[in-house]
Amino acid sequence: MFRVSFAAGQFRPNLPGVMTQLCSAAPAPLLCTLAALFKMALSVNHVPMLLWSTQRSQWNPDTALHEGHVVSAQELTVLLEPVFTHNSRNLILFLQDTLSIDDFTYLSASYGNKNPFQNVQEILQSSPSSLVLPAVDCKATSYLLSFLQESGDWKLINITNLDVSQMEVNTSKPNLLMVQLKPLVSGLNEISTLEAIAENDKIIGRLTMDLQEQGINFSVIYTAVRPSRISRRTGEVWKLRRQLMATEEEDSLSYPPLNVTTGNDTCILFYVRNFSLKANNSVFIDLTNMTFVTQNVDISSSECSDINTTLSLKYTKPVNGISSLEIRFLMTNKFYEGSARNWSTLDSVEIVQDGEKFAKFNVSVISAPAEYSFHCQLVGTSNLYPARLIPSNNEAKKWDVFISRLQIQGFNIENNQFSYASDCTGFFTPGIWMGLVTSTVLLWILAYGIYMIMQLTTNNRFDDPKGPALSVPQTE
Repeated sequence: MFRVSFAAGQFRPNLPGVMTQLCSAAPAPLLCTLAALFKMALSVNHVPMLLWSTQRSQWNPDTALHEGHVVSAQELTVLLEPVFTHNSRNLILFLQDTLSIDDFTYLSASYGNKNPFQNVQEILQSSPSSLVLPAVDCKATSYLLSFLQESGDWKLINITNLDVSQMEVNTSKPNLLMVQLKPLVSGLNEISTLEAIAENDKIIGRLTMDLQEQGINFSVIYTAVRPSRISRRTGEVWKLRRQLMATEEEDSLSYPPLNVTTGNDTCILFYVRNFSLKANNSVFIDLTNMTFVTQNVDISSSECSDINTTLSLKYTKPVNGISSLEIRFLMTNKFYEGSARNWSTLDSVEIVQDGEKFAKFNVSVISAPAEYSFHCQLVGTSNLYPARLIPSNNEAKKWDVFISRLQIQGFNIENNQFSYASDCTGFFTPGIWMGLVTSTVLLWILAYGIYMIMQLTTNNRFDDPKGPALSVPQTE
């Protein structure tokens, strides 16, 4: 059985049995390798989920979950029934962008006395009822908010600025508090990740303590949208291949693409894995969850036609200090005589802050046949990205944009799905160029060596031991 235990200030899963027995058996190397691959396969598409409540007997901590079991969406529905049947008037959903069960062990054990989950640990220990699910399918967590809203008559309260000091809860009707925790930005070092998790832990502690001081009963769900450490899929362990697919399988499990409709037809599809901005090199804004998970975004200003399409994303108070933010993607559909076909291009990206500050970026290399969608692994303002956003005015120079795994289509959408993706990666990648240059140098060396061997000559005169010594003039 899969349990969670606390010891020496660490929150770690207790994994007895199968893995240990396999590795201690006679053919240890083979079995340990198989066990490692099995564990790798299980760690791809699931996240942990922590639940606790101020009411007793809400969850049974001895819920039978065999080792390595991943809770499906149907099983999670059953486990969440006490939230709706035990008169739970208030529910808090703490949603983080990434989280894995390994974070509780690795981060707690790697930095000595700095335990980033100190408040969560103490709350779980002191709660009258709690339940820890080490592995929940990402399909279930991606639709968790919509499921909770449909399953109860909740008053939804979005907390985006993470300032809970002035928050007031009306207990006359059930409340669903949605708290978007600070994102863990990919690419940062482990110390920064530790600080971000510790800050989220403080927010969880402050909010729950404030509600307890007010005498309010509540239940809590703490989980994430996707795992923080994604291993290669088992198929990729055995065979690595170059994929020009628009969205990998893991992405489709995270959340569906954003769609803009006109009548009954979808005219724009938009998907990214990470959508982040930085203003004035200081204010970081993560729009991924607001756009795709909680869908706290206004797309009513988007426009569609056969020639011009504009995707408008409007956010209200995305972070402290910014009251409104609008991001526009302007696309056109034109006929080009050189290729004798229509091409869709993303011409520019515009950012409007607080309705006044206007930043415009010209776009390079984002085009595709009009019948296709466009996909690119990295898009942003950095010179290292395959598709760049080039500032065209002074206000744009104050913004840094980072978009990973972008897929967008603004024309000829059929069956509400992306068409075949035209990838931004050219045929001649840096690796291919390196191979061609290296092969050319080696072939030149080989040709020169063969040429020098062909120039070797043998003697045409030889000494006769019975006759006089052979004299060869120096002119020869």
